[in-house]
Amino acid sequence: MGIIFDKPLIGVVMCQNHIGHHPGQTVHNKYLDAIVLAGGLPLPLPHQLMHAPHLLENSMMLLDGILLTGSPSNIEPWHYGETGEEAHADPARDRLSFALITHAVGKKMPLFGICRGLQELVVANGGALYRQLHTTGQFGEHREDDTQPLEQQYAPAHSVQPEPEGLLSQLLNSSAAFAVNSLHGQGIRETGPRLRCEARAPDGLIEAVSLPEHPFALAVQWHPEWRAAEDPVSRRLFAAFIHAAVAYQKEKQS
Repeated sequence: MGIIFDKPLIGVVMCQNHIGHHPGQTVHNKYLDAIVLAGGLPLPLPHQLMHAPHLLENSMMLLDGILLTGSPSNIEPWHYGETGEEAHADPARDRLSFALITHAVGKKMPLFGICRGLQELVVANGGALYRQLHTTGQFGEHREDDTQPLEQQYAPAHSVQPEPEGLLSQLLNSSAAFAVNSLHGQGIRETGPRLRCEARAPDGLIEAVSLPEHPFALAVQWHPEWRAAEDPVSRRLFAAFIHAAVAYQKEKQS
């Protein structure tokens, strides 16, 4: 008999980092806190899951959902058909995230992507990115000012307009525009054939996507995990994600 958890187990992808002089992997508390607040049980997923046969597959058997977090790193551009180097790369995270997406889509497991996580879902489904939004001349400034305190970096920066009758509008019970924070230098150039646009910024940039044939696969470009307890939109998004994970858990156990 397998292990049964009373809360849905949410796999959270980690990022390569340095702790002192030692290489390590980390995930911000804000993501873990948002999952716990919504009723889930977070489980950080290290890159070593890709180092031996069946480690990832065995882990996926325990999980009820996947959270793809934001990150200071960017996806290596060769994944979406561009040349050149990426100064802030995390190739091990690329490999793990793309594998997690493949498994989650194949198993119809709930999937929620945030910032880099949105970009991973796009690239994994054949889409492409603008590598430097601010150089295109097409969009406003979407980067944060990292000289400011976190409260200001994560303050509302612009609005997004949900698509009528899309998944995001359904989750919020409204297609009215709402304010979001903005802390990204890259963005969606092409969604790919399988994803649906769920919201746009006033400058036209796509800020949310979903996978329509999937029970719950949603990704947003902003950071709903920041002060999730205080923001009604954030609470609804994480609540919907965990609700879908509960349903997946029950179906898996039946």
